[in-house]
Amino acid sequence: MRTSRVITWAVSESGGYETAWIDLYDGVLTARGRAVGTVPEMYWVSYQLDTTDGFVTRRLLVEAATTHGTRVLDLRHDGEGHWTMNGERIPQVDGALDCDLGLCPLTNTMPVLRHGLQREPGEREFLMAWVSVPDLEVEPSRQTYTHLRRGLVRFASGDFRSDLEVDEDGCVVDYPGLARRLTSP
Repeated sequence: MRTSRVITWAVSESGGYETAWIDLYDGVLTARGRAVGTVPEMYWVSYQLDTTDGFVTRRLLVEAATTHGTRVLDLRHDGEGHWTMNGERIPQVDGALDCDLGLCPLTNTMPVLRHGLQREPGEREFLMAWVSVPDLEVEPSRQTYTHLRRGLVRFASGDFRSDLEVDEDGCVVDYPGLARRLTSP
């Protein structure tokens, strides 16, 4: 079954907003989004995200503009655990299945959906290809997602912890300290 939706979040961490146009079907997520923020500086970001079966990131294409100019990131996963950034191999994130675009609540969706953590007990640890915003640098990030109850998943990375309220499609409703959905499901 195909689900298409548009979600807007107020992103308190960036002092801005994000809107994502999302399609979910047969274990695949595709999305395009736009965000504007004022922290750490004034910026806008436009992105396109494509996954393969099992909600594994295939490509994240991001353009970020600040007063210092525009940057573009073309982050690709080859399906065998290897990543490239603008055509150059980045071995420090080898083994990661997912990207995590900073300040973007949408990219929490893939690991939640892959393991049904919005509905079922479980805890999973991931290596993510984390993309900082607005500079679009890519770094490895170890993250843990734990089902607490239906619709509530704990996100942890290093010393940071937050209990994410998610809907049946694994999309963030409330990410305390980062973002809160403005549109209804």
